[in-house]
Amino acid sequence: MLYKPLAILNGKRYLCGPFRKILNPDGGAVFRNFSAMSVLLDFIQAESQERRASFPQFAAGDTVNVHVKIREGNKERIQQFQGVVLQRRNPSSNGETFTVRKISNQIGTERIFPLLSPNIDKIEVIRRGKVRRARLFYLRGLSGKASRIKERRLNQVAKATA
Repeated sequence: MLYKPLAILNGKRYLCGPFRKILNPDGGAVFRNFSAMSVLLDFIQAESQERRASFPQFAAGDTVNVHVKIREGNKERIQQFQGVVLQRRNPSSNGETFTVRKISNQIGTERIFPLLSPNIDKIEVIRRGKVRRARLFYLRGLSGKASRIKERRLNQVAKATA
């Protein structure tokens, strides 16, 4: 037998072929790395890129609605957390996080979400904010109308084609 099973990830079997090629069961990609660990790292990187592509582009100053899976006992439900993105940390890494701030009953609440967390169901961008900074921590000291962020307008040409 030329192929030996190497690993089973998410129900898919990865095989080690002749000349130590790692074959994808879908018949598409062929990993040419020589160690099982590098195959696992390639797999994790491919999964994270696929997950990252499923989310819309957003940046600091945007108002987003994050759908979070909440487990209470053996029940699971989705809770929405809508607020302004204060920052994104470690862009393009597997440990990327973003901070969302909302104000409810005159009390500011911030949550830090790992972007690739399985607990995040989806992210919706409500408004695009026009800001000049990557970190908006100054919003913590503002309240009421002073904490408003102008909306970034898209080109009329882009809207007409969309």
